[in-house]
Amino acid sequence: MAYVPPHRSRTEGSGDSSSSPVSSSRKGGDFFGHDDGNNSRDGYGSYGGNRGYGGNRGNRGYSGYGRGGRGYGEGYGQRDNGYGGRNGSYSRGDNKRYGQGSFTDGVHHPAPKNEKLERELFGDPAEEKAPSGINFDNYDDIPVEVSGEGTPDPINQFTSPPINELLLENIELSLFNKPTPVQKYSIPIVGSGRDLMACAQTGSGKTGGFLFPVLSSLFENGPSPVANEGNVFARRKAYPSALVLAPTRELAIQNFEEARKYAYRSWVRVCVVYGGSDINSQLRNLERGCDLIVATPGRLNDMLERGRVSLKNIRFLVLDEADRMLDMGFEPQIRHIVDGCDMPCAKDRQTLMFSATFPKEIQVMARDFLDNYIFLSVGKVGSTSENITQRILYVEDDEKKSSLLDILSATDDTLTTGLTLIFVETKKMADILSDFLISQNFPATSIHGDRTQSERERALEMFKTGRAPILVATAVAARGLDIPNVTHVINYDLPGDVDDYVHRIGRTGRAGNNGLATAFLNRGNRNVVKDLIDLLHDSNQEVPDFLSNIARESPSGRGGRGGRGRGRSTPYKDYRKYGGGNSGSSNWGSRSNGYGDNGYGYNNSSSGNGNGNSSYGSNNYSSASSSNSQWW
Repeated sequence: MAYVPPHRSRTEGSGDSSSSPVSSSRKGGDFFGHDDGNNSRDGYGSYGGNRGYGGNRGNRGYSGYGRGGRGYGEGYGQRDNGYGGRNGSYSRGDNKRYGQGSFTDGVHHPAPKNEKLERELFGDPAEEKAPSGINFDNYDDIPVEVSGEGTPDPINQFTSPPINELLLENIELSLFNKPTPVQKYSIPIVGSGRDLMACAQTGSGKTGGFLFPVLSSLFENGPSPVANEGNVFARRKAYPSALVLAPTRELAIQNFEEARKYAYRSWVRVCVVYGGSDINSQLRNLERGCDLIVATPGRLNDMLERGRVSLKNIRFLVLDEADRMLDMGFEPQIRHIVDGCDMPCAKDRQTLMFSATFPKEIQVMARDFLDNYIFLSVGKVGSTSENITQRILYVEDDEKKSSLLDILSATDDTLTTGLTLIFVETKKMADILSDFLISQNFPATSIHGDRTQSERERALEMFKTGRAPILVATAVAARGLDIPNVTHVINYDLPGDVDDYVHRIGRTGRAGNNGLATAFLNRGNRNVVKDLIDLLHDSNQEVPDFLSNIARESPSGRGGRGGRGRGRSTPYKDYRKYGGGNSGSSNWGSRSNGYGDNGYGYNNSSSGNGNGNSSYGSNNYSSASSSNSQWW
């Protein structure tokens, strides 16, 4: 199928679910007290006559989510910015006021400290911060596997070098005093100029694993020269040096917040673009200058088609939750961004891929984007953290609501403190279940793909701040989100793939903290039972007898992503080493991959060139018809 730019998709029926505007399924006003004249719910309160929680807060949002604030619509308060200066200088107007540094004559000049901005980014130093978990030091015992030629030695402390001095100060402001295992290896690997495919358990510091070395390099080496394209619109185009792609809007926002924090006082200006929000404010933000851009694929393609972003200066390409973006339908858009625009080829940029799972077929697909990469596996990746206690309960579908109320009403401290995240499979069930919990006097909200972007952001804000300590979510919240103090994850509906289960329960037990994960299972979930048993064994968890009984009843018991029934490949091994195949310029043997037998339907054969470039054209992506799926 031909790639259709998002801004043309209204008439051609194509779009990116992570970034295209959607409308809320709620009628007569939304869940947060916004009334169109027929709304019977005032905040949490008016449903069922209860006084409720939080009240009617209107459109206030938080931290500048709305227009004109310091958040995502209008950047973070930087006005009158422009590329200026002479003789190799790079600065922007009013830098000191907003904590923006400069790069002049090959020297990085950090801006003076800005106490107000510092509190906004890092929090009030007088307030108690969430500490690293009691098991954080156990990370040193996690097994690490590194494969690839010329791998540099890991670091054991945050030091300069290899980390820039300013970045060290910002890391200290974030109260991190030692690197996690993935950071110990990724920082020197990226610093040495190598491509990287990194697998690490959920909650293990992967975001810092790519942001720290990327920002450190940008701080040291300064900006790329802005190209003179010989037309009046060239100055309105953004020329970022680094691109971070994320599959969901929420993860893009989170990565933006983290990048903005660590770029404090530097010359690097961070921007974010994602669907479902005002594109004009994002365009204005880009016009002020953008050095590191965080984006969802659909909205970035829109910006590229409009000619408002150029990728010709990209030095770093990061794919966060890379397995999802390549497996769940984003591949045509990713290929358009990487191969169909003006991004440098794989040999002339660094490409970094991070996720908690990298099944074999995703590794095969990912090699097209990498050049002579190092594979990093931290822990029994594809399994879960031993900090998470997993409970599997046998619950029939018609008993789930009652069982959920029993759990939420429990007096055990583990269950009643912190935040509770409940996963369901459908958008409709997310709303039904959150409404049910509110009717039972539990402060809850929901998040899913049919809610408007502002509703999704408000729901997350209310959850994070504890005003709605129960969040009912679909898969939109399963990947990458780092929400402090999530102590309990409940899989009300089990996913059809055990890797998705891994990502879901990884929202708790992060940074060495303990967490609890509860799953409702019955014979309708028999397709994942055997994989789930393997996972529980890998994580040293108790396997209930009924689970083993169901496994014996099932002929296969193995599920597959998207219903393909692929079973569970080893998602923490380097496929080049254990499964064969050529990898770009690495000497791992020949490669020819047609994915039709797995239901992928791609005519994607590599010609064996050094970069592993695919046969896709710049704009049109053909797919062979598969008997099982057309999965985007």
